[in-house]
Amino acid sequence: MRNVYLSVHLIILTLFAAGTAFGDAAPVSEATQECLDCHSVFHPGIVADWQKSRHARVTPKAAMVVEENQRRMSSQNVPEALQGNSVGCAECHTLRGEAHADTFEHNSYEIHVVVSPDDCATCHAVEREQYSKNIMAMAEKNLSENKVYADLQRTILGRAEVKADRVHFEPADDMTRADACYYCHGTRLKVTGTETRDTDAGELEFPVIAGWPNQGVGRVNLDGSRGACSSCHTRHRFSIEMARKPYTCKECHVGPDVPAYKVYSASKHGNIFSAMHNEWDFNAVPWTIGEDIQAPTCATCHISLTVNTDGDVINPRTHQMSDRLGWRIFGLIYAHPQPRSPDTTIIRNKAGLQLPTDLDGSFAADYLITAEEAGNRRATMQRTCLACHDTSWVKGYFARLDNTIATSNASVKTATELMQSVWDKGYAQGLSGGGSIFDEYIERRWSDIWLLYGNNIRFVSAMAGGGDYGVFEDGRYHLTRAIMDMDDWRQTRDLIRKKP
Repeated sequence: MRNVYLSVHLIILTLFAAGTAFGDAAPVSEATQECLDCHSVFHPGIVADWQKSRHARVTPKAAMVVEENQRRMSSQNVPEALQGNSVGCAECHTLRGEAHADTFEHNSYEIHVVVSPDDCATCHAVEREQYSKNIMAMAEKNLSENKVYADLQRTILGRAEVKADRVHFEPADDMTRADACYYCHGTRLKVTGTETRDTDAGELEFPVIAGWPNQGVGRVNLDGSRGACSSCHTRHRFSIEMARKPYTCKECHVGPDVPAYKVYSASKHGNIFSAMHNEWDFNAVPWTIGEDIQAPTCATCHISLTVNTDGDVINPRTHQMSDRLGWRIFGLIYAHPQPRSPDTTIIRNKAGLQLPTDLDGSFAADYLITAEEAGNRRATMQRTCLACHDTSWVKGYFARLDNTIATSNASVKTATELMQSVWDKGYAQGLSGGGSIFDEYIERRWSDIWLLYGNNIRFVSAMAGGGDYGVFEDGRYHLTRAIMDMDDWRQTRDLIRKKP
């Protein structure tokens, strides 16, 4: 029965290779054909996804001659051996085998499991270079090698134990970390050995990879590169439509610390998307505002090549997400200008901490972009806004955002002054006492204010949300209540101390 099953699949795949079963399929290399012969049986979902992809239908040679604004690949010098066939299994999983620690012999081919951005750079060199300058590419390092963030992570993910009448947190194990923060930030992959598996094709040997599976944006790959294109262009279809829809960004930006998707869903833009997106064209390149879409998604504002109805470029495509962002509204501890380097572990504030601001709200300016650069990036973002809104609307919107950044930072400063008072009086240990700034209740209330509530308020303002979501849904109501909680907690201890 199994032989009959295999024969049927071989017939289907032979038709596919000839271009008769799946319409306009491109030629398939001999090596990829061998992959398909087996994996259509063992992993039909993977094969079906790839068959529907642009990689299966367009050769690099054909893609290279497309008019500039309609091109989806940026490399000009794709190796000749790769130009004439579809981009299939072998083209990705045997590429640069010597660079990958997970390369192993598999049915007479040297393949690697994890395809990296440096592999994708063969056809997408510009995008790969841009992404390497993106904070996302350094997300694993920016979390794991920052002592302040590592301590925060420990108190959130670590196993809690009561010792000496107080709660202590042990560092989380690797699997917990991979299942939590590093799901999005990316894990550090490492080959730890090999294992033999008894498969339907017989006994086969495979590498054992610690930290796998993972598609985090800052994953450290087995060729030393950082990032995962599949974070947004999910394998094996690698769909531009999927990457352009907000559901993809939702996977990591759902809050309450980075509530971008929730805010978008509650905004007027999100309302229009929800009601009308079935009429839009998410595959068009370039993306014409007014024809292909009538309201922005995350990609419209942050990534995509957009043009007006005359074909004039509004904004070029970029994979450096901060290109259009002057402010980093994610409070650490305050909103601040974007970092100059994607590697934020190099930042030091006046106290020597790896934070972009001091506790009094002043910026670690040597590590952050200038006001002039922030203005240039804002102007870039505003070009997209002006494609649908007049100047007065856009100016008024950004004036409100500036006010929100200022007022939310002011509230965070009030909370931080309260927290500093608590540390100074010895009611909580803090750094000066050789402790953590996150492992006591009052410190957690303080971090709620800037990690959750302040962030939510700023995201709502930045994404044209506003209203109820920025007030009662982890917004201003919760921020002011938390400040009141902190003050009440401090005053209670003052009274206890004064009692004879």
